Formats: sequence, C-alpha cells, structure tokens
Amino acid sequence: MESQQKQIRAWLGSGSLNIFGLPFAGKDTQGGRLAEFIDGVMLSSGDILRHDHGNTEIQRIMAEGGIVTSELFEQVVVPYLSRPELAERPLVLSEVGRMEGEQQVVMRATEATNHPTKAVILLNMPDEEIWKRFEQSQQSHDRGDRADDNRDVLQKRLDSYKEKVVPVINWYRDRNLLIEIDGTQSPDAVFSSIISALAARADNLN
Repeated sequence: MESQQKQIRAWLGSGSLNIFGLPFAGKDTQGGRLAEFIDGVMLSSGDILRHDHGNTEIQRIMAEGGIVTSELFEQVVVPYLSRPELAERPLVLSEVGRMEGEQQVVMRATEATNHPTKAVILLNMPDEEIWKRFEQSQQSHDRGDRADDNRDVLQKRLDSYKEKVVPVINWYRDRNLLIEIDGTQSPDAVFSSIISALAARADNLN
C-alpha cells in the first residue's frame, strides 16, 4: 500500500476528494482514514454547520433532519476552503455540497482555492443495512447526544437523500468523477477498496 500512497499523493497534490453516502454508511470513518493516508485535512459540512452555534436557523434545520439551503451552505461552508491553514494541503470533503446546484459551487470553490476536485467517492449501501447500523449505534451510544439521531429524523434524512442528493451524485457520475465502493464490506475492506480505486484512477490519468 506504500506505493499506492505515493502514487495517490503525487496525483492528488493539494486537490480534494469528496465522499458521499447515506447516513451511517461510514463517510466520516473512511474520510478520517483517507485524510491521514494522504496527509490531508478532512472537512465535513455537517460538522461545520452543527458547530456554527450562532446561527439558529442552521441549528433548527439540522435538528429536524433537513438539508441546509444552498444560500446558507455557501455562506458558512464554502469559506472554509480558503482558510490559510488549508493552503497546499489535500482535502477530504465529507459530502460537502449535497443539494442540486451546490456541486457547481464546490467545484468552483475548490478550483479557486487550489484544491481542485479530483474524484467523488460513493459508499453504496442498501437501506436495510443503514437501519441495522442505526440500531447498533443506538445500543452502543457511539455518536453521543446528536439531536438528529432518532428514527423519524433518520427516515426524513433517507428520503431527503434520495430526493436531493442522488441528483448531485448523478451529476458527478456524468462527468466521470464518481468512484463507487461497496460500503457493506468491513471498514478495512472498504478502505482498501477506496485506495485501490484511487490508485487506479491516478495511474489512468497520469
């Protein structure tokens, strides 16, 4: 895997990778491992929005399981990409730009800040596996006290994903930026699949 690491780092440079997937698909777990692997920085729009405690509208939308409007998204999330501590470092974005039209904002912003989007990773997982993982998380309480972790909110998130996020994924697919990974594998197997796919893409584009 060391040779793949060098290959991916050389191809990626200070570019960015965006990871998509349903709730509980493992985006943050895999994103964190990937950021460490490429010596990059992971940015989650959800984390950024949840920690913007001064914006009550954002907090209300997130607590209800909704998706933040494109206007709020651009105001709060996009400026993060130009922060000086991110300069010259590759980025791993955890589903940054989930609504139709925001993908163009992300593409422009990453290009303008010298973090061009090199690939979008989709962790594929059926709904039944999502619910299974939700129940396991409820029992282990491994996500803390998040207001958006209950059955009704999760169902709303799944519905919103299919209605609003899937078109964004298809947009990336049409532009040959999408890499699809079987997310039902073990975490180690998922990570290995991601690295192999990125190395293959780096090899094809060099």
